Formats: sequence, structure tokens, C-alpha cells
Amino acid sequence: MSLERIRTIIVDDPDDLGRLVARRIAEVVRAKAAAGGRAVLGLATGSTPIGVYRELIRLHHEEGLSFANVVTFNLDEYYPMDPRSLHSYDRFMWENLFAELDIPRANVHIPRGDLPRDEAEDAVRRYEEAIRAAGGIDLQLLGIGRTGHIGFNEPGSGAESRTRLVTLDLVTRQDAAADFFGEENVPREAITMGVATILEAREIVILATGEHKSAIVRRAVEGDVDYEVAATFLQRHPSTTFYIDRAAAAGLTREATPWLLGTVEWTPALTVRAVVWLSHRAEKAILKLTQRDYAEHRLSSLVARHGSPGALNGLVFNALGAKIRGRSKLPRDQRVICFSPHPDDDVISMGGILRKLVENENEITVAYMTSGNVAVFDHDVRRHLDFLRRLASERHLDAEAVGGLGQRVDDFLASKTPGDVDIPEVLDAKRIIRETEAIAGIRTLGLEDGAARFLNLPFYQTGMVRKDPVGPADVAIVRALLEELAPDLVFVAGDLSDPHGTHRMCKEAIEHALAEYAAAGGRRPEVWLYRGAWQEWPVTEATWLVPLSQEELRLKIQAIFKHQSQKDSAPFPGPDEREFWQRVEARNKGTAAELDRLGLAEYFAMEAYVVDATPAPPG
Repeated sequence: MSLERIRTIIVDDPDDLGRLVARRIAEVVRAKAAAGGRAVLGLATGSTPIGVYRELIRLHHEEGLSFANVVTFNLDEYYPMDPRSLHSYDRFMWENLFAELDIPRANVHIPRGDLPRDEAEDAVRRYEEAIRAAGGIDLQLLGIGRTGHIGFNEPGSGAESRTRLVTLDLVTRQDAAADFFGEENVPREAITMGVATILEAREIVILATGEHKSAIVRRAVEGDVDYEVAATFLQRHPSTTFYIDRAAAAGLTREATPWLLGTVEWTPALTVRAVVWLSHRAEKAILKLTQRDYAEHRLSSLVARHGSPGALNGLVFNALGAKIRGRSKLPRDQRVICFSPHPDDDVISMGGILRKLVENENEITVAYMTSGNVAVFDHDVRRHLDFLRRLASERHLDAEAVGGLGQRVDDFLASKTPGDVDIPEVLDAKRIIRETEAIAGIRTLGLEDGAARFLNLPFYQTGMVRKDPVGPADVAIVRALLEELAPDLVFVAGDLSDPHGTHRMCKEAIEHALAEYAAAGGRRPEVWLYRGAWQEWPVTEATWLVPLSQEELRLKIQAIFKHQSQKDSAPFPGPDEREFWQRVEARNKGTAAELDRLGLAEYFAMEAYVVDATPAPPG
């Protein structure tokens, strides 16, 4: 039994998505070439298909996959949009794919975002004609937005819609705000292929990664066809495949509640999930669940395995209770590295346990992996520059040096447009602002200044929201730190809903560095994965639950407050508009409240961690 109305393939490693889909595209290209024809591909932009494009480039360079006779049509483009802009999908496609292939420029079709409005209607009509003239699209690549949009077919788009100029939904513009350095800079319109245009493709492949896509993936795959969710129209297509990672699949019934679909193998982890789920459905504490509760929710077979509801309830109750680790059960006198992707993820996600580890006299290093400088407002640079000028006027600094720096910064900022890459002086100023905030944050938790290491990994140093791929230089820096400190325990961000992808990329660099370190004879440390800025580990998934007192949560929030450039209105807040400290307070209190609802001990707040037992990939 299955509730899925679209063929869906789930993979454990998000990188495998790119390889699988690129392989399918290569099969289409080669099959058309062997038959004497040419493949027509519909392509998408955004972070999700980047892995596909990198693999296609590799196939071209290393395996001779030719695109000389391939025709492409892109889904969409912002309007208005200069094709040379950093935000242009035209530029994105050439920088991330076309420039590395042997595809003729004449075979590439991307909607024009730079045409006068009175020419736009004729242009979209010609775009449709060009697709038909090419023989239609053989394979259409899609991503999915939080509203369920495919292309820019926002809620309300009809099944009969064609390529057209559309007004962007507020949620879509909020999600794009990071790329445009503020929602106010995101265009309000776009040109997009219509739903009908997309559905005419002979094959459709749609991608999704990350926990933040799990709800809309379930809606698209298992929900009814709905004009408010354009992706549901794909259920009507005879050859659509959804490729998703395990995180994006979390909401699907076969992943979330597989016992509702039929017989399952009752592992200890699945048993805990099922009983916690039942506790919520029945609105009872675990120890109060009855045979009738289990029977009414299709879980009689689970009770039968354990003999009685009481035995099963006690087993799960004790399993959850064993996850709780107060200070006395936490590491003591060990070498610890906390890897923080940005210069505030440490205090946001694990400020509570950091304080406890300090009190347990561990030797702690906080390794800030990127500078986070793109997430600093220009007005913060001006404020710090004004501070320097005032110090210089009091003869505490060299007035000529400060004046020269100030003039260069003022001249640049006066002519800067949203998305422009900052000059080195501004990038350095923003980096230093975040470094000083990071040190102030860990001081609040009792760490000395020397506990901070700023790795400034090269992949991040583009000056733009879009980053380079993680490379050997990034891995080498992380490995050098491992070799220097030989840690017993490392903390790594497992928060893969980070909207910029930086957390995922930092985790990739750490995994490869750990593999190289172990291969060279180093002792692999224990790895704990934390979350916090975007969501928390569910109590059923967490390995350890660390209680926080009211005073400890207050201290953690004070450490977050030290990151002034990210407070009040962070440049890239993501879909959650609350300040980071507000999210943290709600999540940490929410985890404790969850245990209380399940009938366990009542705590003020809690952080959750998962011990990563997955071996690092080959170096």
C-alpha cells in the first residue's frame, strides 16, 4: 500500500541526487544522439540542481558526453533583470553549466528579463513557439519552492497556464531575500514556463533536499491536486520522478509513519517513534496508553511483540529517559572542538552545553569555519568606521590612515548597488565585526579569547551569497586543526535546512578531513551533531537530551545577544522571521515541554544532540 501519487526515489546522500539525475540526463542525450536526433532539455536554477550540473560537467570532461547537439530551455527568469546581473538566471546558467560544455550558444534559450514591458507578451509567445519548433522538451528538470511552485508558477496557477509574466508570491520573495541582500531588492515579477508547458515534457525530474522541504514534498506527492500547489499537477504526468534526500522525505508516510501502510520491521528506533506518535494522537502520557489506544491506531502488532501495553510503555519511557544527560553525565577533562559554520552557530545551537563543558574543565576550541561577512549590513561598517574616526580625532589612532580607509569605504558604499561584491576593505571590516562578536559570545559562556579559531575557509570567500564548491584547500585547513588538537569529541552542525547551504558544505569539509585524518593514523573523535538556528532534533531522533536551567538558558541568550550585527533584523533570517534568540528560546523550551507531555520529568529547557555513527567518506 502506498499513498504516493508520484514516483519518488529517496537517497541517503544528497550528493547522490546530482549523480543519479545527471546520469539520467546523460542517457537521454546519448539515446537521442544514437537515434540521429537531438535532446531537448528543460533546465532549472537554484542551489538544488547545482550538483546535477557539476556532474554533467564531469561527464563532459572525463567521459566525453557531448552537448554539441543539445537544445536547452530554461524555466524562468526574474523581471526586470539584466542578464549580466549577479542575480540573473542567464548568468547563473553560463557560470554553473554552459561555459564548461560544448553547447552552441544558439542552442541555449533563457527567458529575457531585460525586455521592455510592451515586448514581453510577444517574447513569451515566441518562447513557446521555439519549444514546439525544437520538437518539445524530452526531459524537464525542476525544483520545488516552499509554496509548491514549480518554475515561478505560484499558488493559483492553472493547469492550462503557459509561459507568461507573473507576480511573485510573498513567500517566494522572502526565500529569495538572501540572494538579493534583502527582500526589498527582490523583483516583484518573473517570466516563467507555465504548468501546461511543463506537463508537455516527455519526462519530468523534480529535486528536493533538506528538512525545510519535507512538508511541501509530502503535499505534492501525497495530497490532492490543488491549484494552490502547482507541484500537485505533476501527479497527472505519466513520467515524473521525484528525487529527494532522506531529510526532504521525512514527511512522507512511508518515512514518518510506515506502520500505517502495512507490516513493518519493528526496530528499537521505530518502536520509540511509533509510541511517541501514539502518545500525541491519543493525547496521553506514554505510561497511560492502553490496549485500546494501540488497537485504534493500527499498532496491535507492536503490543503483541512486547506482551502487554504496560511492558511496551515502560520500555519506551525508559529509552527516552536514558537520553537525558545532565552536567554530571557529560564529558569531563577532554579535548573538544566545536565547529561553527558561521560565527554565531556555536552559541545559538549549543550555548547551553558549551557552558556545561566549560564547568567540566574540558579543553575547548571553537572553530569558526567561515567569516560570515556577507551577513553584515553596510550600516554596521559605517558605524564602526565612525568609531575609528572619533578615536582618531582624539589622537588615539593615526588620523591619516583612518581618513584614507574611511574615504575608500565611503566612496564604495555611496555607489554600491544591492548584490555588488564588497571591496576588500569592506569585506575585512565585516569579517572583523563578526570575529569580535564571536569572541564576546564565548566570553559570556566562560571561555577565554584564545579558544576561538577563525578558519576562514576558501569556499566561502566569494563575497556573494553563492559559494564555491568545497575543495582540497578547505579540507586541508580542517584536517590541520584536527592534527594539531587531536580532539576526543567534535561538535558539527547537522542543521541542513540552513537556507544558504553553508552548514551542509562545512559538514562536507569536516567529513572529508576526518577521513584523511583517520587514514593518516589519527584517532577518530566522537562526533555529535547539533541543530538550533533552523530547527531542533526531535526527541525520538536525539541521542542525548541536555537539560538547561532557567539561568543557563538566560546565559545562552546573553551570548547570542553579543552578535549585534545579527540581532533585531538579521540580513538572512530565512523563512522564520523571529530573531535567533527567540527561535532558540522557543525550541529549547519546546523540547523540554515535549518530554513533559510524554510524561517524563519536567525541565525548563533542553538542547538535543545526535551522535553520528556514520563513517566519514573516503578522502
